[in-house]
Amino acid sequence: MAATVASSLQLMAARPFLSFSPGVVKAGAAILCSNPKTVLWPKLTSPCNISSLNPFRHGFRSSTVKFIKVVTKAMSESNENKPVSGLPIDLKGKRAFIAGVADDNGYGWAIAKSLAAAGAEILVGTWVPALNIFETSLRRGKFDESRLLPDGSLMEITKVYPLDAIFDNLDDVPEDIKTNKRYAGSSKWTVQEVAESVKQDFRSIDILVHSLANGPEVSKPLLDTSRKGYLAALSASSYSHVSLLKHFLPLMNPGGSSISLTYIASERIIPGYGGGMSSAKAALESDTRVLAFEAGRKHKIRVNAISAGPLRSRAAKAIGFIDMMIEYSKANAPLQKELSADEVGNTAAFLASPLASAITGAVIYVDNGLNAMGIGVDSPIFKDLNIPSDKH
Repeated sequence: MAATVASSLQLMAARPFLSFSPGVVKAGAAILCSNPKTVLWPKLTSPCNISSLNPFRHGFRSSTVKFIKVVTKAMSESNENKPVSGLPIDLKGKRAFIAGVADDNGYGWAIAKSLAAAGAEILVGTWVPALNIFETSLRRGKFDESRLLPDGSLMEITKVYPLDAIFDNLDDVPEDIKTNKRYAGSSKWTVQEVAESVKQDFRSIDILVHSLANGPEVSKPLLDTSRKGYLAALSASSYSHVSLLKHFLPLMNPGGSSISLTYIASERIIPGYGGGMSSAKAALESDTRVLAFEAGRKHKIRVNAISAGPLRSRAAKAIGFIDMMIEYSKANAPLQKELSADEVGNTAAFLASPLASAITGAVIYVDNGLNAMGIGVDSPIFKDLNIPSDKH
């Protein structure tokens, strides 16, 4: 089964160059600042979500937590030569290839937006059977609202490539896939062919994003998973990362960054996340460390993974319990709020930037802190502890 776009649980989980109106922006640069009250907001450039948490007072006394979402603004040309407060995430002149974007509401799309807001040129790889509807939706403006960047411009996708990341080259493709109507009209969609096409079109890239996963038997408990289903999950969800980096590494400029998306089921038991998907995510994280060493030594490329919390994406809704996972996270995570895709996108922009130049081989948790919890505090067992909770 072909690899599909990664969802919030990673179950599965447009053309001209960037151009902006004169006087609005050339290319964005996101700002990190330790004191948001001192920032001159008109000078800021890429989306950034800053959560403010009222400090706990008097031990475990209940308190109401209020979260404030701050979206940064684009830097206008008139301010370009002025000093900028904070640390800029400036990806101007950088080119990113995001593998696994087929709609406008998953983590892959959010990462593309954050990279674009910081100034990067965007290329995407879309699963072949979803390519036509994705390109048609882009062309007809169905994604225009979600393409909106903080400066008021629309994210531009320089080129969309057909991609099926479970096939390294054409020799790997079985005859039934070659003759499948869903693949008709598309060519050069194996990993090797896509890398060669990108090299021919653009010569090099700086950022590689793996937002792909698929588990054909994800709804089955591990004990009921077949060998074929288990190996298919590993092929689509973890080895596809190895293959992408292997074929794109020669195109990547030194100092570049590779980022993948993982999930906490790699190290915790998540009932319902079956079919070998938890094993695939564990392999993905282990590979991240090994690839960080090999790619770092050979090509000076950093390799990291983002362990993202649940998101109400189309792919996640298909599994049937995404709403339950989101409510569980809100009830038990240190930060009681629903995770936004932008927060994952902004983390990816940071990891791709020079600000993260010494970070590699890491798994960065973007899940409101749920990974740190050892117990579910919403259990009736703890009802008398008066644990702080935002019930509003």
